[in-house]
Amino acid sequence: MSFKNITVAGGGVLGSQIAFQTAFSGFSVKIWLRSEDSIQRTKPKLERLYTIYKNELTEAKKNLGKGLSFSRGLIPDSSSVTEADIDKLLENVERAHKDILLTTDFAEACKDADLIIESMAENPEAKREFYKAIDPFLSENTIVATNSSSMVPSQFRDCLSRPENYLAIHFANNIWKSNTAEIMGHDGTSKEAYEAVANFASEIKMIPLRLHKEQPGYILNSMLIPFLSAGEMLLAKEVADPATIDLTWRLGTGSPLGPFQILDIVGLNTALNIVSNNPQSQDPDSVPGKIKAILEKYVAEGKIGVNAGEGFYKYK
Repeated sequence: MSFKNITVAGGGVLGSQIAFQTAFSGFSVKIWLRSEDSIQRTKPKLERLYTIYKNELTEAKKNLGKGLSFSRGLIPDSSSVTEADIDKLLENVERAHKDILLTTDFAEACKDADLIIESMAENPEAKREFYKAIDPFLSENTIVATNSSSMVPSQFRDCLSRPENYLAIHFANNIWKSNTAEIMGHDGTSKEAYEAVANFASEIKMIPLRLHKEQPGYILNSMLIPFLSAGEMLLAKEVADPATIDLTWRLGTGSPLGPFQILDIVGLNTALNIVSNNPQSQDPDSVPGKIKAILEKYVAEGKIGVNAGEGFYKYK
């Protein structure tokens, strides 16, 4: 089973990255969005990615022969790449920038789709509503995959007529650098669908990481979310400010980023959705409740992270 036409549902931080990386890798790509306003919010994200991909490849071309490693999602093998190879990759960037189709129409989004990747907000009700809405438009061979960072496919399989064609593919942020794709099925996912999605991950220059069973948070977020929550807890309890917490982590571990720098990359709206799914967050005096209040304030002010130019930090 091979794919040609890919639809990404959602144009947020990761949705836009998945779509651009997939188009860059030679697939026909559509992005389904809820409204015209959503389309207008997605376009700047795609423009940003276009600039990043073009600039990184241009710099890589200048630095050939210097023994440097380049972003793996752009150039998987830095040791053997040539100027001609990079010129072709730059052509792929231009094609991706030009050819991605944005639509609000379910029928258009699902037409001829081999794979639909749902990359919407971490809101279970919204996801269920989406799956039920697209189900009548799916062909018997269309595979649907969720990119949920904290929920598992068995939570939603009953929304689809062919649950055997449903599973999860989870990407790390900055997909062109951190080129991982965690593949997770439910106990009814067919082997054919699972392997087709894993093969697709390889085709878009990701490293497929196969999970043997369902795990909320997959592998990466099972480790990352407790780390980010610990940083948020220190802020909520007024132990220290974000910059000091980040500096402590960087100095103490040698890591390049602290929890609040990572949260700005993930997007504070995503972080808010995750903490809101915790029942304790409904108590304003609890730590999750205080974290929720902090994130709500930032999101209300439009400070949702790197893509907005400001989150816990300001960006150019």
